Amino acid sequence: MAHNSKFIPEPRTVAIVGCPFSGGQPKLGVDQGPIHLVEAGLIGQLEELGWKVKFDGHHQFEEINAAADPPIGILKNPRLVSRVTEAVAKAVGAHAAQGELPLTLGGDHSLAMGTISGTLMKYSDACVVWIDAHADINTVETTGSGNIHGMPVSFLLGIGSKVEEFSWVKPLLKADRLVYIGLRDIDAGEKKILRDNNIKAFSMHEVDKYGIGKVVDMALDHVNPNRDRPIHLSFDVDALDPTVAPSTGTPVRGGLTFREGHYICEAISETGLLVALDIMEVNPSLADPASVQQTVAVGCSLARSALGETLL
Repeated sequence: MAHNSKFIPEPRTVAIVGCPFSGGQPKLGVDQGPIHLVEAGLIGQLEELGWKVKFDGHHQFEEINAAADPPIGILKNPRLVSRVTEAVAKAVGAHAAQGELPLTLGGDHSLAMGTISGTLMKYSDACVVWIDAHADINTVETTGSGNIHGMPVSFLLGIGSKVEEFSWVKPLLKADRLVYIGLRDIDAGEKKILRDNNIKAFSMHEVDKYGIGKVVDMALDHVNPNRDRPIHLSFDVDALDPTVAPSTGTPVRGGLTFREGHYICEAISETGLLVALDIMEVNPSLADPASVQQTVAVGCSLARSALGETLL
């Protein structure tokens, strides 16, 4: 039988993987995102949608102090990021193997190296819909900062020179199984990578030109033409306009509206194919309390939409 979520008996179980982790980038506080999302009542909200919710507390990632984790080339905190993302891959993979839908709350987007690896352990034919202002596809050669949250996709695809520390990341993701929506801040090196690898990306230009409904259809037609592949949705809240989600580490103006972001989640939910969800880069330390509360509420709301909440 195909791994189609429609065949998993009700009530389905969503397993929340809380990842209070900020090591893939320099701004403190993004590790508090998952804690705020859970404290905002996300578990009860998902239960109201008919899900059984499994949450065993946030993952406690052992701290590797900076002295023990010097840069590898330009890469910052490489051992910490590798160890944490590998632990996340195992956690997500284990939940998926039990037929549960892993909902990973981040934390910075380097975590997707782990979540998507975990999904692909169970669903080798899965496709990835990556919602973000940034492509996160820098390689060792192209990264200007060495912040690994700008690099997870390159590791998953196996492009760029290899880093021994990340040898556990297997290049299981094929370029034609990945699609982006919301891009608007892409490094020159990343543009070349997207072109050279023929990776489908819908920037804000396409969202403006076609409208979000058509963009989501085109995105799914590309990675999931017969609507029979499991879908991993990785949503960086900075895809949304900063007026919608202000409390995030790398805000870029001109982003998705509240409704555009939710429409993407609703449309993917409607396919019945969602097998894993990431809500990433909510950083409660970067704004005033009202903006934090707004961003956390949006993170919860996106998760609910992806997991079946409808307007009618």
